Amino acid sequence: MARYRESVCRQCRREGAKLFLKGDRCYTEKCAYDRRAYAPGQHGQRRMKFTEYATQLREKQKVRRIYGLLEKQFRSYFAKADRQKGVTGENLLILVERRLDNTVYRMGFTNTRAEARQLVAHGHFLINGKRVDIPSFQVSVNDVVEVCEKSRKLNRISEALASAGRRSLPQYIEIDKEKGRGVLKALPKREDISSTINEQLIVEFYSR
Repeated sequence: MARYRESVCRQCRREGAKLFLKGDRCYTEKCAYDRRAYAPGQHGQRRMKFTEYATQLREKQKVRRIYGLLEKQFRSYFAKADRQKGVTGENLLILVERRLDNTVYRMGFTNTRAEARQLVAHGHFLINGKRVDIPSFQVSVNDVVEVCEKSRKLNRISEALASAGRRSLPQYIEIDKEKGRGVLKALPKREDISSTINEQLIVEFYSR
């Protein structure tokens, strides 16, 4: 599988927004985006006038990078969202929000989505009592996501739970930190997802 091996802070700077890809570091003065809020590279500080296409592309890339998805995966989610009833853009965001790795991150079991993807792939989480090691697994309403009993002592998980207060818990999730489990009470709504995302630009990009 393709992997991005460069500094993830460059991605925040490229998209001109804080994507919170480094966990706790993003909340400190060490955050690269706060220190250098301009695009990377020797021409990064130049003023650039974006075309309509470039604006749509950057929005698509931003959301892809937030959720850590490859282009083929993201396009597949868009095609699925387009086939569903309702607003395509909102359907797209709800689909990526329901990914198991994102749900684990939202529940506060990890500091980043990348870390959540790794721990899920290594089999540290259960869905309704059964081990699931597929990061893209779609979590359904009333599904119980819990840390395996042997994994509850992992420093990465305990430290993430201790610092999870920095992130607000979405209303559609209920968490029991002591038992290391959470429940998806309802499907995510648009207001539960970042307001900095303009999903309509993504729809326009793929509809060209």
